[in-house]
Amino acid sequence: MVFSSLTFLFGYLPLTLALYFITPLRRRNFVLLLASLFFYGWGEPVYVGVMLLSIFIDYTHGLLVERFRGRDRLARWFVGQSVVFNLLLLGFFKYWDFLAVNLSLLPGVSIPELGLPLPLGISFFTFQTMSYTIDVYRQDAPVQRNAIAFGAYVTLFPQLIAGPIVKYKTVAKELVKRTVTSEDFAQGVCRFTVGLGKKVLLANAAGELWESCLGTQAAGTLTTAGGWTGLLAFGFQIYFDFSGYSDMAIGLGRMLGFRFDENFDHPYLSASVGEFWRRWHMSLTSWFREYLYIPLGGNRGGTARTLRNLLIVWFCTGFWHGASWNFILWGLYFALWIILERFALRDLLTRTPVWIRRGYTLAVVFVGWGIFAMEELGACGRYLAVCFGGGPLWSALDTYRLRSYAATLLLLALGSTTLAADLWRRIPERGRRMLAPVLMGAVLALSTAYLVDGSYNPFLYFRF
Repeated sequence: MVFSSLTFLFGYLPLTLALYFITPLRRRNFVLLLASLFFYGWGEPVYVGVMLLSIFIDYTHGLLVERFRGRDRLARWFVGQSVVFNLLLLGFFKYWDFLAVNLSLLPGVSIPELGLPLPLGISFFTFQTMSYTIDVYRQDAPVQRNAIAFGAYVTLFPQLIAGPIVKYKTVAKELVKRTVTSEDFAQGVCRFTVGLGKKVLLANAAGELWESCLGTQAAGTLTTAGGWTGLLAFGFQIYFDFSGYSDMAIGLGRMLGFRFDENFDHPYLSASVGEFWRRWHMSLTSWFREYLYIPLGGNRGGTARTLRNLLIVWFCTGFWHGASWNFILWGLYFALWIILERFALRDLLTRTPVWIRRGYTLAVVFVGWGIFAMEELGACGRYLAVCFGGGPLWSALDTYRLRSYAATLLLLALGSTTLAADLWRRIPERGRRMLAPVLMGAVLALSTAYLVDGSYNPFLYFRF
């Protein structure tokens, strides 16, 4: 079940909210746990058991870490067990077939593929539960002794499937006591509706353009103009798809009394690749920095160690996204640009006008999206080769396509900036209060009409 579905919008969500708010405060974690397990089991009921096992392991290991805090070796042992369990769980379901295929290429090695479907959201909830025991050990978060509250945290349906990655320490107090005012709920509804519009009205439109460009490549008629149009379309699709989902998750959390951290901050306005990754999928970037890069030594210990740490982190970032060589290549591609900016381009970028730096950043990022989007490396290489002059420059189809999608591309570009937020802030508060319900109602109506009529409604991060 996805947020941008009629089943969720007009079935699951209103029923869940009604049940949640008629329940006494002390029982709401239990209701939230049951509702979240139902949400998760809607698509893959067989994997509810995997979710419950993950909850049990990390809940008990958190208690063990706290119990043996005075005996550091034992405490570290239990933290290590938790980390190993989560990595094995993720590795088995997500990476077994990839490793089996590639290791079986070695002489004398034959490992069977299992063909298991990937449990929804496993990349997100394993990172969350793993960070819980680490934070308890570091005393950055209190141990949770209530199994229901811990289960509600792990299964919290607003962010269960595709994040943002919510660290336990950011919601620990709200799991114990939280209130929802009418203003909180209204702001949550607005944030959810904005995210729904971004996903359904913008991301889906960009996705249709991207599919059109891929179809041109398959037919052997892709041009340089068509290739770059496709990269722009996919870049906009994944931004509005994922940031829209994050907006919906943050809005749903607000309705339930939780305040999740922001996950996107207008990344396409970045003036460097490093800045882009401080603005894009910020919960993942923060997770890798806090639980991998810094423990490895960060930028301490000299240039060679810093380079090693950056390569490890970006290899893991790419591999986290998917069990495919294109994701590993994508991660290392960004590692190269991060390293170049840190050690070779810093002074040059400082002296360069900001509009040039933004253009350079967008070029790097959108080429990266080409690597990300195409798992078959041969097809990816051919596509990017055409983008850089390895084919015809223009065709009549490009003219038709750009005319058809000119307004859409303009809206996508403007929507990636702060323009809408800036204009909204200029409206007097009284005007905003009157206008907000009208705009939200219009977005909801348009999104619903699209979902009723349209069949194209993919969600890109479902596979991660």
